[in-house]
Amino acid sequence: MKNLDNKINNILGGLDFLAPWVIRLGLGIAFIIHGYNKFPLPPQGLINYFGFSPALATFVALSEVFAGFVIIVGGLLNNSLGNLITRLGGLMVVVVMIFAFSIAHQEWFITVKLFTSEQIFLFLIGFYFLLRGNK
Repeated sequence: MKNLDNKINNILGGLDFLAPWVIRLGLGIAFIIHGYNKFPLPPQGLINYFGFSPALATFVALSEVFAGFVIIVGGLLNNSLGNLITRLGGLMVVVVMIFAFSIAHQEWFITVKLFTSEQIFLFLIGFYFLLRGNK
């Protein structure tokens, strides 16, 4: 078993720097797409379905796009500013997802639906970047 582990490490060990980028890009792109799908502004779907004001609906769409962008850009800066930007992006994702759960998906709390949806993973990955930054 140890021999197999060593072989896998020899093959993939040099690529471990890609692991956080796979997660970062996945989260960032997902948030950019979720927000962009609400364009043109103000997003009429949020206004009609949730009764949001045009300003709030616009804020939600722009926040999602910006959060995705910030998560990606934070990783490009290999310094304390990049770490701070990544944590800010993680915080934005967490806040957006908490509001999504509490407004759009109230019936999902602690159910199978919650844990089989993409939303829980967006929340968890955002929480990861909030806690870890660029570490």
